[in-house]
Amino acid sequence: MERRYEEPRRLLTGLWASWAERGAAFDEERWGRATRLDGWTVRELYAHVAASPELFARLRDAVVDGPAAVDRGSAVLRSYNRPGGVAHTAAGLIADGARESAAALGPRALVARFAEDGARVLEWLGEVPPQTAIGHPLLGTVTLGALTEVAVMEATVHLLDLTAAVGGPPPTAEALEATRLLLAEVADPVEFIEAAAGRTRDPVLPVIR
Repeated sequence: MERRYEEPRRLLTGLWASWAERGAAFDEERWGRATRLDGWTVRELYAHVAASPELFARLRDAVVDGPAAVDRGSAVLRSYNRPGGVAHTAAGLIADGARESAAALGPRALVARFAEDGARVLEWLGEVPPQTAIGHPLLGTVTLGALTEVAVMEATVHLLDLTAAVGGPPPTAEALEATRLLLAEVADPVEFIEAAAGRTRDPVLPVIR
């Protein structure tokens, strides 16, 4: 159980470092290159993912007492992506926020979100137990570990988007494996197994927006 809690923070450390290192080497052409996400350049993609360190920094003020109601990243994603969930209702706002941040922040500031802000967040994550409960406007309370699992998935999926746009190495095998397992856990287990085994053609994927 302890390994499950410690692994996401270690993976997030490597992922955010990769985002910082790659962005620091980009020229203007690469920052402006289109991605496979409709309407987003590399700069908008960076702005979207760079919101994670800022979000985690605000979690320090959201710590609450007692056990959390949600303690797995898959439960977080299942809630976000249910019909009528925030992944659907707030998709436009999220996209607009990425565009606004990309316009307001230059490449150096976007890289600093990972290299500097991210480093401070990761230091805090190393000091606070992953079981720590965080007050959440949609979930009630959720563990810090569950939110870290989701952050690993986000950084990994969008690193694949970045690689498709500008090249470079894919995420590490460990990050890919953690993301694969988390996304498989989001799906209904029977429906996922039957689809994967060819027992049904009912649509199961995608499990997240």
